Amino acid sequence: MFDDTYRTITAPAEGLYKEKGSKFLAFAHPVATVEEVKVVLDELRKTYFDARHHCYAYILGPRKDAYRVNDDGEPSGTGGRPIHGQLLSADLTNTLVVVVRYFGGVLLGASGLANAYKTAARDAIAHATIVERTIDIRYRLAFEYALMNDVMRVLKDFGLKPLSQKFDLDCSLEVEVRQSQSVRLYDTLTKIRGVKVLVL
Repeated sequence: MFDDTYRTITAPAEGLYKEKGSKFLAFAHPVATVEEVKVVLDELRKTYFDARHHCYAYILGPRKDAYRVNDDGEPSGTGGRPIHGQLLSADLTNTLVVVVRYFGGVLLGASGLANAYKTAARDAIAHATIVERTIDIRYRLAFEYALMNDVMRVLKDFGLKPLSQKFDLDCSLEVEVRQSQSVRLYDTLTKIRGVKVLVL
């Protein structure tokens, strides 16, 4: 059975790391789209407009197929990549971590910088509430009223409740099911003659 779960955070969380006068403020945010990432970044840049760097990394999608790292002017690989590494080691997706740096006057060197960004990101993630969510498939069902009992019996067997429904001579409803059960549900419903199943 393939895995149909993923881990993400439920709410924003913060972390902090200090090194030789430099302060690294870390902010972890739950995000689902690149647009949401931009909104959070804009807010943090406005709030911490006097900071020298706003390095970040994010991972999106249940399969973690979209990600980005940004060093924001720090030496290549010292900001975004260590933050990204912490997201990976916590096995998180749909999560953005931004680390805002206030320079303390002492250069930290590449390894010192990478460690600072990594530690700040880890601290923010440690303060976040992590949850496991399921990857769900949504179906729209269309059928005649006479088939109502048959359809509802199948949904009950799968432990599902309709998300929306319209009952008339022609009925339609939407339902969401875990990906690991989606094929079985589809097959069961389409065996009822007269039920149309559309993947949304």
